[in-house]
Amino acid sequence: MGHILLEGGAELGGRMAEPDRRAMALAGGMNATISIIPAAAAPDNNHQRAGKRAEIWFRKLGARHITVVPLIDKTSACEAPVSDVLRNSSFIFILGGFPVFLAETLHGSSGWKAVLKSMDNGGVLAGSSAGAMVLCQYYYDPFNKAIKAGLNLIHNSIVVPHHDTYGASWVRRIERAIPFAVCIGIDEETGMILEGGDRAWQVYGGGSVSIYRSGRVERFTSGQRFALQ
Repeated sequence: MGHILLEGGAELGGRMAEPDRRAMALAGGMNATISIIPAAAAPDNNHQRAGKRAEIWFRKLGARHITVVPLIDKTSACEAPVSDVLRNSSFIFILGGFPVFLAETLHGSSGWKAVLKSMDNGGVLAGSSAGAMVLCQYYYDPFNKAIKAGLNLIHNSIVVPHHDTYGASWVRRIERAIPFAVCIGIDEETGMILEGGDRAWQVYGGGSVSIYRSGRVERFTSGQRFALQ
């Protein structure tokens, strides 16, 4: 099993260099094969610009092999060339945008199965904002104020991105709906990486990660480690 990076948003700049550089190191350093998935930005036709920004950002960090994968809807998520690229990637980054569209696009697709195969081979999977939200067992749909089923890579959990700006306002509603789940509030310009044999997460970046469970909240800042389960 590979590594997972969850980011709280405001990606591709500032203190996000810290978690992204660490993820690159885990994936092979400057020679990591990085694939960007821009699907979450497709509903407002922003996927090309978002993908280009991501490519420029990772080149600034020293990456040499970057592909913006043309995965923008359910059809393209099931195309063989897309799956081939993802399967052979050592670092896959899912950009933010519309979480419901992203989850429905990836769910059950050959592209998502290829992502899981990359992780089986030791790769790194990263998601920012909506990209992080859909990786959990549950995610919050802010438009309909509803809890939905995610891709369940991280069991019994739900990510609240942009926690230091507007995301924290979702927490009370989430806790009422699924009090048994671990709610993970991630600030902007902040990431948490699952690394090491002890299955612990480490915080990187400029803000904090707030863990809500059993009616209590714990906060962790850059360099601190914690377990979810």
